[in-house]
Amino acid sequence: MRLVRERVELPDGDFVVLDWVALGGGAESGIEGSLPLVLVLHGLEGSAQSKYALEIYRQLAARGVASVGLNFRSCGGELNRLPRLYHSGDTGDVRFIVDLLRQRFPHRPLGAIGFSLGGNVLLKFLGEEGRSGPGGLAGLSAAAAISVPYDLSAGADSLEVGFARIYVWRLLRSLKAKLRAKAGQVRGLLDLERAMESRTFREFDDAATAPLHGFQDVDDYYRRSSSRQYLHAIDVPTRLIHAADDPFLPAAAMPLREVRENATLEAAFTARGGHVGFVTGHPWARRYWAEAMAADFVARRLRDDTVSGASSAFRTVR
Repeated sequence: MRLVRERVELPDGDFVVLDWVALGGGAESGIEGSLPLVLVLHGLEGSAQSKYALEIYRQLAARGVASVGLNFRSCGGELNRLPRLYHSGDTGDVRFIVDLLRQRFPHRPLGAIGFSLGGNVLLKFLGEEGRSGPGGLAGLSAAAAISVPYDLSAGADSLEVGFARIYVWRLLRSLKAKLRAKAGQVRGLLDLERAMESRTFREFDDAATAPLHGFQDVDDYYRRSSSRQYLHAIDVPTRLIHAADDPFLPAAAMPLREVRENATLEAAFTARGGHVGFVTGHPWARRYWAEAMAADFVARRLRDDTVSGASSAFRTVR
């Protein structure tokens, strides 16, 4: 799979990087073609070239849909310019990119798929746009979100126990490395020493994420950025894919009521699947169920052609 990289300058003087999926070049490439187009948003400390992103590109291409991945600030292989990074509720850059795509391709159907943190950002964005009423639509025809931490506070607590702490250690190590590289910029804006000594997401977000991005503290950040409170306002057909055993969110925090009360939301809530897992089949012939289901849902709504559905080896719970 060939990816074509584009740097996009942002209004505040920073930049993000897009990775366009080339589907053979010419009129069928993501950049130049007329095929339906899907914006893909990665998870915490991932990138538009993470394994799950590459898999969703393949699944979309198999359904005749082009795709482009957004690398959040600092995630495209180089640090961003400003004394900030990105966070779970940061919808500004997604809004800018969606508007940019709409301007470039006014006649191409546009969808979006988000994973984990990227899914939270996507759902918050859809809810914000839905709330603005007529004329304030998100500019998307369909969306899907996989393994979203709908309640950031509950998710942070869940990650402080058991095997989940391995995830936290790995992700914090990456986040701290970025802060260390930006020490000259961010010192004075946050307690850098406390951030470096943090051992949980809650500690790190209180010491670093909240002050860097204009929140009073970690509770303010989690409260304002959690996507669950925005689900009722989403008016774009959206598939939510989530497992009850996801270590990033306790099962009790899954948005069952919100799905029941909003007809534009379709849930594929399963008993098993972990976090961005959902692997079925034999070891020598693995099938990535969540990516297939997300791609199928979005492709069905972006294309006139009927696309065969992805079969499930999981029990859906509602």
